[in-house]
Amino acid sequence: MLKCLNAIIISSGLFFAAWSDAASSEKFGLGRLATQQEIKAWNIDIRPDGSGLPKGSGSVVTGEEIYLEQCASCHGEFGEAVGRWPALSGGEDTLKDDDPVKTVGSYWPYLSTVWDYVNRAMPFGNAQSLSVNDVYAVTAYILNLNDLVDDDFVLSRSNFKDIAMPNKGGFYNDDRKDTEIWSAREVCMSDCKKHVEITARARVLDVTPEQEAKRSGREQPTNKSKAETSQEASLAGENVKLLLRGEKVFNKCKSCHALGESAKHKIGPHLNGIFGKAAGQQTGFKRYSKSILLAGENGLIWDNRNLTEFLISPKKKVRGTKMVFVGLKKPEDIEAVIYYIRSADKE
Repeated sequence: MLKCLNAIIISSGLFFAAWSDAASSEKFGLGRLATQQEIKAWNIDIRPDGSGLPKGSGSVVTGEEIYLEQCASCHGEFGEAVGRWPALSGGEDTLKDDDPVKTVGSYWPYLSTVWDYVNRAMPFGNAQSLSVNDVYAVTAYILNLNDLVDDDFVLSRSNFKDIAMPNKGGFYNDDRKDTEIWSAREVCMSDCKKHVEITARARVLDVTPEQEAKRSGREQPTNKSKAETSQEASLAGENVKLLLRGEKVFNKCKSCHALGESAKHKIGPHLNGIFGKAAGQQTGFKRYSKSILLAGENGLIWDNRNLTEFLISPKKKVRGTKMVFVGLKKPEDIEAVIYYIRSADKE
């Protein structure tokens, strides 16, 4: 019986081996070898050391033109984002905050990721429509939005590796398996607490008027002070109307600037206490353009006249400013928003 069983096993093995050889040599008629041109079209990834970068170059100036035409509708004119689209600039020193702002300048560790993603996937809905030089230019402009390069910078393969991203050292290998604090930790999988309560939310929604007021730094008066506020309003008369109109006009500004008691720097500086100051002198703001700093050094003071001229046409008043805001047309809007900004007279 054992001899018979061994014979069956041996013959089965020989059959399987013969079938495997036949199957390996058989062609199923699926697909074909990729051509070198097809492989080249797919092999477009760029490595952190610059491997894979094609020849080409692009300037900040050219990148701004392309960006405003093809990118700003989603990412904002200053990279501040529109709606729920991702922001590309800002967020410096926020990664340790409860609500960090992760942008190209604050979070991304390698410039190659920027170039590769723009080249591979942008603009949204029309991916890979940009030329190599266009991608270099847009990448250069995104760097400029984050104050990592100057306005006259030209990015190319030769200087690509010279750009050091601020958060390059913020990434490290996951070492939880080897770290003592994790290996010594007792993990509870069920019935870990007798009572469970919600102590925080994963995301601040800012959906109520009170939350929105606090977030904007223009908190509404409490019930306790409503009588006082009403009395002040009656005494102020037309000034209250001017203030309310100014607040409405300031909505055009608040994507980049903040105002009020809890205001912080954003894409642009907060505007608390700017009156009487030289241009480019808000404490703690590090992203001024060279043109604004130079204007301040040459004596530009933010008074009514200079701020009015600036709001009419920022680029005409300070040539080379990073502000792409075209300006306000109505004199009454300019008067109102200046009055509103002056209402926050403390930095």
